[in-house]
Amino acid sequence: MRGSVYTFKIPQVEGGATVSIKVIWSQKLLYHEGQFSLNVPFSFPAFVNPVGKKISKREKILLNVSSGVGKEILCKSTSHALKELRREVGKMGFLYDAEVLTWSSADFSFSYNVYSKDLFGGVLLQSPLLRDIDDRQMFCFYLFPGNNQSMKAFRKEVIFIIDISGSMKGGPFESAKNGLLSSLQKLNPEDSFNIIAFKMDTYLFSSVMEQATEEAIIEATRWLNDKLTADGGTNILGPLKQAIKLLAETTNSIPVIFLITDGAVEDERDICNFVKGYLPSGGSISLRISTFGIGTYCNHHFLRMLAQIGRGHFDTAYDADSVDFRMQKLFTTASSIILADITVDALEHLDSLEQLLPFCIPDLSRGSPLIVSGRYSGNFPDPVKISGTLADMRKFTIDLKAQKTKDLPFDRVVGRRQIDLLTANAWLSGSKELEQKVGMDCVVVVMCVIIVSSCKPNSIDLLLRCRLQK
Repeated sequence: MRGSVYTFKIPQVEGGATVSIKVIWSQKLLYHEGQFSLNVPFSFPAFVNPVGKKISKREKILLNVSSGVGKEILCKSTSHALKELRREVGKMGFLYDAEVLTWSSADFSFSYNVYSKDLFGGVLLQSPLLRDIDDRQMFCFYLFPGNNQSMKAFRKEVIFIIDISGSMKGGPFESAKNGLLSSLQKLNPEDSFNIIAFKMDTYLFSSVMEQATEEAIIEATRWLNDKLTADGGTNILGPLKQAIKLLAETTNSIPVIFLITDGAVEDERDICNFVKGYLPSGGSISLRISTFGIGTYCNHHFLRMLAQIGRGHFDTAYDADSVDFRMQKLFTTASSIILADITVDALEHLDSLEQLLPFCIPDLSRGSPLIVSGRYSGNFPDPVKISGTLADMRKFTIDLKAQKTKDLPFDRVVGRRQIDLLTANAWLSGSKELEQKVGMDCVVVVMCVIIVSSCKPNSIDLLLRCRLQK
């Protein structure tokens, strides 16, 4: 969460009155090496403390953890002295309650593990909300990579495609270059890589794929620093075709394209359709494409859609300071694949299935759990068989138990992602029907906000219009 200032007026406050403010938002948990972590802004500047006499104040944090997983939760760290209130399998409750003289100067942080040596997962089923326009059942299946270090990641052949057009000049290019170089350091010696820089023309680091040796990475660093300058226009399709051609002969490894850009081009739909047409002609393990957007001017719908078609991942950085960190995080997720070509047999036996999101099921990586959601009609099979391919090309199968749940807010967990992915689909297809459906999904999500926080109708209308315009 970036620090921003939100202001609103509270009219007609009488002297001596107590003003109570309730703020509600949804926030994604960070996941790293089997550990979930939450960081909530809870630090207050010194000037909010009254001057003069020290007045005792009360700070209170009530934390409820519901992992959605039928496994023991292990609390790892916390910034404040939490008292455990209750503990069940997959659930915990904590309380922090203190009298203080000055408001907190530290953000609230909490982390926990859901420990399992081996890969594990489950299927959650839920009935639609009372006010939901769609009366079909909802499902969400998840896979966690577990902590089994013997489960190897696929060998990779990676091509970085980096934008060096005029809009990247200065901070954006330097930040993207640092992120790329940091990502190169994460490659294993058995991996191979190449770099294509583009503006209107393209520039190759090497005419062939290079082994990720220390010498090759040093040479790539020198090439990036000495040979490239940011100027000119933007042409994405040319370097993309060039990268696909270089990776065409890949065997026993995963070919990965990592696209980095801050711009938008006129032929974005043509690019998506070209990639969609190419991928079925690939081998058993086809090309993966991940995309990274810098700033607010690039078309996030295009980058999200391209990553979805390419069974990869998408992320963005709105400011230069976060480019390096977010690029490394995205690359770690996109390049540490331990289970590929995942299929779910249950989806073939349903009466109807819609809104499978993402519509191409991504791979499972060490750096991120896999979550797929959708709507269905009919009886959901139990257990659910998940199949995929391991790094040694053996087939892997696991049976996941399906369970009905009422206490997990599906609308919040998958609502934002559902709107983002459907908006990207609507952008690509140009479908008015799908655009309308995105609008209806926005209404459902916003109605949940109305119920919870009792906002004024004009505020909700503004929120809805802003979201639809985006």
